[in-house]
Amino acid sequence: MSDISSFWDIERLVADWREGKGDLINGNDLQTAIIISLFTDRVARDDDVIDGDDRRGWWGDLGEEHNIGSRLWLLRRKKLDQSVAQKAEDYVREALQWLITDGVVLSVTVATQIVYPRQLNLVISYQKPGSRDDTDMRFFWVWE
Repeated sequence: MSDISSFWDIERLVADWREGKGDLINGNDLQTAIIISLFTDRVARDDDVIDGDDRRGWWGDLGEEHNIGSRLWLLRRKKLDQSVAQKAEDYVREALQWLITDGVVLSVTVATQIVYPRQLNLVISYQKPGSRDDTDMRFFWVWE
């Protein structure tokens, strides 16, 4: 059975579920896995700078070698510049590494682009096993 299909709602800048004929649509498990990997808050590392004491993360990750989610949440209060764009790429690669390790995809490529003054574009390309073509997912954030 497939998972519930998640998608990135560009207008609202959030992930959501698709509905159809009075029910949630299922399918596109890889897209859903990527959205969960990116937009679930991974616990901050000991060397991450955070505001306050909340290191976030999922309680089920305590003591685990691999954590769910990404550290993109750490960038929310940063000034948008090239170093933030580079950190976003690094955090996305870290969050999606499990897809390569588990053989779900052959490769993941991440690229960011700053659209001054307040937008960060993110393009993720991945290649599924047995496919010659890459599939792209695109996201953007507006800095306040």
